[in-house]
Amino acid sequence: MATSSEISDRIVEAVMAKKLAPGSRLGEQQLAMLFDCSRTIVREALTRLAARGIVTVSARRGWYVVEPSQEEAREAFEARRVIETGLIRSMKGIEKPALKRLRSHLAREQAAVKGSDVGMRSFLLGDFHVCLAECLGNSLLAETLRDFTARTTLIAMRYQTPDDAAQSCAEHVQIVQALEAGDLARAEELMAAHLSTWQAKLHLPADADPLAQLRDALAPMHGKAQELHTSDPSTPARKPRPSRSTYLGEVL
Repeated sequence: MATSSEISDRIVEAVMAKKLAPGSRLGEQQLAMLFDCSRTIVREALTRLAARGIVTVSARRGWYVVEPSQEEAREAFEARRVIETGLIRSMKGIEKPALKRLRSHLAREQAAVKGSDVGMRSFLLGDFHVCLAECLGNSLLAETLRDFTARTTLIAMRYQTPDDAAQSCAEHVQIVQALEAGDLARAEELMAAHLSTWQAKLHLPADADPLAQLRDALAPMHGKAQELHTSDPSTPARKPRPSRSTYLGEVL
């Protein structure tokens, strides 16, 4: 029987591996059957994740993975930038065991980039940042960062084109090399540039039109109307009815 912590960890891992997309429904009964536990334990796990901003609940839809907005995307990347560059700036150095762990993580990343397991590749690229925070000696911020990383993964799935995993992995390597050389200023600079690069890859429309889909659906079918009038040359042309396009535009 799984605990609530184990269930919440599995859900976060699935998000970071891009196996759970934004808006994915998380049924209590299905999760209880999957993890062989009570719905009470499942509800406890989902409540924890809701407090962490990974899932949400509504009376109509039940529990589901959050669908980050454009503003939330910007805020999440800004929060990560503050945390990750601040961690590097505040450190005095990095111990050899921590460097060994980071190198091991990079080796797994590089193998995943060359492999075909997209989920593992996505998870490792995101988990690098959590691993780095732990290696820098701040487990509390590492847990906070895990949640922000999961949320930015959801943002990437919603707004971003397919990631250039090799580029991301190469930037991770450069950050670790700077840390190993003791050049903390360079490592901080590389981390800020890394996060800015991937934030810039988000395709966020400047002016989101909430009525765009409805506007397109209800647009006048000018081409169809013209086809009906001209399909039979022997039929006298009827006087076209006044167009309502201006009216619809004003309403919509």
